[in-house]
Amino acid sequence: MIQSIVVPVLLGFAVFMCGMKLMELALHRLAGPYLSQALQRTTKTPLHGLAVGTVSTAFLQSSTAVTVISIGLVNAGLLSFPRTLGIILGTNIGTCLTTELIGLNIQSLSTPLLTASIAVWLLTALLGEMRIWPRLGNPRWLEPVRSAAVAVCGFGLLLAGLSLMQTIGPAVQESAMFDWFIDKAATSVWWGLAAGAVLTAAIHSSAAVIGLVMGFVTIGAMPPELGVALVLGANIGTCVTALLASIGGSRSGQYVAYAHTILNIGGALLFLPLLGELTAVSGWLSHSPASQIAHAQTIFNIACSVLALPLCYLSAWRRLDTIELR
Repeated sequence: MIQSIVVPVLLGFAVFMCGMKLMELALHRLAGPYLSQALQRTTKTPLHGLAVGTVSTAFLQSSTAVTVISIGLVNAGLLSFPRTLGIILGTNIGTCLTTELIGLNIQSLSTPLLTASIAVWLLTALLGEMRIWPRLGNPRWLEPVRSAAVAVCGFGLLLAGLSLMQTIGPAVQESAMFDWFIDKAATSVWWGLAAGAVLTAAIHSSAAVIGLVMGFVTIGAMPPELGVALVLGANIGTCVTALLASIGGSRSGQYVAYAHTILNIGGALLFLPLLGELTAVSGWLSHSPASQIAHAQTIFNIACSVLALPLCYLSAWRRLDTIELR
């Protein structure tokens, strides 16, 4: 069991998270200096905030990063709590890009992406630090190209780690614990919701959990409906990081984390009775079991954000803006 399940999971997860962080840091280096200004200037209404949150999260490939940045801006008094409501809705939509890309089953591209990104990075090093072409000098485009190469390398590592983790599918399918979980989940989808929430809260990555679910559904080890329940739970578990980031901050900053948590828990509870319909619609739109899980995540997040958007315009939210920051 250790060699067939534990080792591949730990190794794959380490590579996956390394790729996620590498990609996040590289993209943040590209857009970071402009992100805070964009959040402050273009979030006058919840709809504007939703658009900015969606685009920035899709670019940074991390809803947690955008949420934590928003909490930091609120704690610093640079952004009011009501303006973050739209951003929070947008982060849930923007984060679907990662799962949609994973759902395309492009893990085989990990090696070409890694090779190409390393080659480009070495080229920028030769032109920049080593000055093999002195006449070129140190052009401004070298740094963005290098950051882009690192981001692509991170995505390649993400795919490679996901491939490693998904190799445990057959071994997990044969384990007694997995049979017990499937039997319990057959009696109530709450088991799937709880499992998705706990796993995501433990490893702080909904993308990793959803990627594993895609692998299980693809090999037939898990029914699609249970996989979608795990996805709903993963959206709850991802709130833990924002809650941790809000500890010790201002009350308004904590409200940002609470709003993020309420949105995801409320959305999951709203869609749980409609799990069969969500599974059917995502299956109708999909070309593979993996893409079905990805589409279910996208439909769920877009629907929750659209339904919650009118609530962001309530005057009651603006009253919280007068609370003194601590």
